Amino acid sequence: MSENNGIVTSVLKESTGNPAPLGLLGFGMTTVLLNLHNAGLIEMSAMILAMGIFYGGLAQVIAGIMEWKKNNTFAGTAFISYGMFWGTFVAIKLFPVLGWAEAPTGKALAAYLFMWGLFTFVMFIGTLRISRALQVVFGTLTVLFMLLAIGDFTGNHALINIAGYEGIFCGFSAIYTGLAQVINEVNGRVILPLGEVKK
Repeated sequence: MSENNGIVTSVLKESTGNPAPLGLLGFGMTTVLLNLHNAGLIEMSAMILAMGIFYGGLAQVIAGIMEWKKNNTFAGTAFISYGMFWGTFVAIKLFPVLGWAEAPTGKALAAYLFMWGLFTFVMFIGTLRISRALQVVFGTLTVLFMLLAIGDFTGNHALINIAGYEGIFCGFSAIYTGLAQVINEVNGRVILPLGEVKK
């Protein structure tokens, strides 16, 4: 706090933690679990839907709001958007069961996934100025959405299974990126590299 010509001014110090690991882990862990299903390794169940609502959805939205308050437009947009993706995904699964809406056709799901793939591709371009780790996350996520869109459009279940394995890799890349930020911050130095881009 300082006084200048009788006017008292104060400077607020940023005292909140880094919300990015929360968002990345919420996204990554939920993505791995859903894509274990897409790969044909586990059944769709309440476990995946619950992760989608709470960790993939709610936790990412919270992280996004925190990033927004830190003036990080990229992370705020990404986490809030993908948090809402999980919300819409769960709604797509539950609304038909509850009798609130018809189940989407394969072509409707393809359109949904294509739009998310397009959004992710543009966000990937943004990662070219941030880090190699995020480039892997957003690059593989773009491929995942497009593979799933093509699989749903054509009804090719083998392609959806392939997309599942690619999605497992995508999810683990996000988990690595989130945990690396935590480990590096705790140790005060780079333990797990993220490939920060020099600006």
